[in-house]
Amino acid sequence: MECFTVYRNEIERRIDPHYLLNKNILEKSETKFRLAELGSILKKPVQYGANESAIEGNPKTDTRYIRITDIDSFGNLKDDDWKTAQKIDDKYTLEDDDVLFARSGATAGKCFIYKKDYGKSIFAGYLIRFIFDTKKVNPKYVFYYAQQERYKLWVNSIQRPSGQPNINSEEFKSFKIPLPPLEFQNKIVKLMENAYSKKKQKEIEAQQLIDSLDDYILQELGIELPELKNKMVYVVNSEEITDKRCDAYYFQPKFEEVEKAIKKGKYKSVFLKDIAEEILSGQRPKGGVRQISEGIPSLGGEHVLDDGSIEAHDLRFIPFDFHKSHLKSKAQKKDIIIVKDGATTGKVGIIPENYPHAEININEHVFLIRCKKEIEPYFLFSLLKSSFCQLQINREITGGTIMGIIRKSIEDTEIPLPPLAVQNKIAAEVKAKMQKAEQLQKEAKEGLEKAKKEVESLILG
Repeated sequence: MECFTVYRNEIERRIDPHYLLNKNILEKSETKFRLAELGSILKKPVQYGANESAIEGNPKTDTRYIRITDIDSFGNLKDDDWKTAQKIDDKYTLEDDDVLFARSGATAGKCFIYKKDYGKSIFAGYLIRFIFDTKKVNPKYVFYYAQQERYKLWVNSIQRPSGQPNINSEEFKSFKIPLPPLEFQNKIVKLMENAYSKKKQKEIEAQQLIDSLDDYILQELGIELPELKNKMVYVVNSEEITDKRCDAYYFQPKFEEVEKAIKKGKYKSVFLKDIAEEILSGQRPKGGVRQISEGIPSLGGEHVLDDGSIEAHDLRFIPFDFHKSHLKSKAQKKDIIIVKDGATTGKVGIIPENYPHAEININEHVFLIRCKKEIEPYFLFSLLKSSFCQLQINREITGGTIMGIIRKSIEDTEIPLPPLAVQNKIAAEVKAKMQKAEQLQKEAKEGLEKAKKEVESLILG
């Protein structure tokens, strides 16, 4: 608990302690440039986004529907869950250099700048559009300033902690930003663009390393996958549907082709349940964990990263007593985590041996898989992440608005099982490439952080 004094004449807008604690820090910004409210440098009034349902679409022909979940923590647009909207209203069409701010949810305050290269897009209701007057400010300067610590401190202070975090348009308009001359702003933009470009290149190299593992694993297991395509027309006999789903996707011929390819490989396959000591899920306290800032890390789907590693810093927590009463779902080093529902269903990660937290638990949105002693965990992780296992998992996903997969489907995933010596060989290659990819990602983040500090120094003068 922290105690501090606030005088009556210092109070405006709100009286909650969380806001007032950082108010003076934010207002006493040490900069040689004047501070300007975002609302004072607008070209047009701010606008809330469309309240439409997201539906599947064709990226080549449809208009993209940009939602909060499509924007990563660095303000980049993700491509793993492309959606269009049920109805396209042109008044929400984004133009080059429009800036979007997330107004609600766990990512309130997140900032994104639209580029025409993204293709025709509209934006969703939990986002607010700011169109800035380019005679006063470079919109990219605003976007990059929103990556600075001062902005993050403001977001943490201004959002209401009770219920769903929220920042309204008037509060965003009131945020004060240092406003140097346009020439100086452009200098900062160029510096940050160079940093982001280098970061992206290192991330591409890291992803290429991870992607190359798939061909390596297929080769080691002697599995030759044919070219797999979704077919428009195919025949399914009625006896094949007994005790199974009856939707067309489940019976796409590509799934049978994968099964045949596995059977033709070098090694006999087994079910995942035959080589797993545990396959289980967890839970979290009633009321959620959003307001819990310390305790035992509780891993969920958002903590399983694209490269198969597990987030170690930006975590959710559960109370120690809750963890103690739910030790069955306690996670260990080298346990495998599979996302069981939501947009990233089937995503796979493994808790590394050097994970910085000794005590860990999981929530109800993931499965934990613990290998039997005769199975190398990194080998099993690499197979579950491979294309042929991901196709098996993808086939079993059900649901409309909220997709998911049940435990039995995970248990029945077919796993080719080579001798331990081959498992160890594959695991060693996987670990080596993951470590190299992790180093590249670390260098990418460090380069960006260095650029941010340089920008801060330039603004402070």
